[in-house]
Amino acid sequence: MFGRSAQRGALVGKGADGSESDVIIRAQDVVKVYDTGSSKVEALRGVSFEVQRGEMVAVMGPSGCGKTTLLNCLSGLDSVTSGEIWLEGQDLATMSDKKRTNYRAQRMGFVFQVYNLLPVLSAVENVELPLLLGGMRTGPARQRALDALETVGLREWAGHRPAELSGGQRQRVTIARSLVNNPAIIWADEPTGALDSKSASDIMALMRTLNEQKSLTIVCVTHDPGVGQQCHRIVRMSDGQIVGEEQIVPSAQRELTTAIVS
Repeated sequence: MFGRSAQRGALVGKGADGSESDVIIRAQDVVKVYDTGSSKVEALRGVSFEVQRGEMVAVMGPSGCGKTTLLNCLSGLDSVTSGEIWLEGQDLATMSDKKRTNYRAQRMGFVFQVYNLLPVLSAVENVELPLLLGGMRTGPARQRALDALETVGLREWAGHRPAELSGGQRQRVTIARSLVNNPAIIWADEPTGALDSKSASDIMALMRTLNEQKSLTIVCVTHDPGVGQQCHRIVRMSDGQIVGEEQIVPSAQRELTTAIVS
């Protein structure tokens, strides 16, 4: 549960009997301070929480409360000032920069508000790019990318460049790219922030389906209450701290998904 301290042996990926733990993400007393030279800003103030494998969690709160900083620290994109972060039983602090980069490439996917697609590449080329950079041969990389586009319903748009796609379609390409390495964790930072309400609903219905069908663990930073209601839990932040959480009733999730896709 978020904000809960616990015994490390039950949380770092292996149980007492050697079996895999259900906890895939664990943060303990995480502090992040930005030093500007003239002042210090404490963006995270002793955050402790955990996420279960296959869980879909929304992190919500006002602008500047530390949501994106938390996501960046959890994913290893940013370092912490103090505290511990464990992913799949591995301590991020003990990883070299190269190992951390490889771990992100192989075990994580990222979905951002601004898409981060290369405009000169087609949809399939954008999706296959991480595989090619990782050393996969062209043929298998192209097939994996096409399969990922199929998963998000865009196989027929594979040859189109981002400028030829709608905002919702571009975000689907971004999701396909995040899936192409078969990650364990998807990090989503305001994934619907640049979309109209219909496209936002479609994207969240897609992410919910991927979570259920592929058992993906998804951590989603959002301002949108509708996005939060699609997740299993909402974690609320204020001033760099977790101040509460809300468990979403499964029946409410099903009713909302039905309303979106009908």
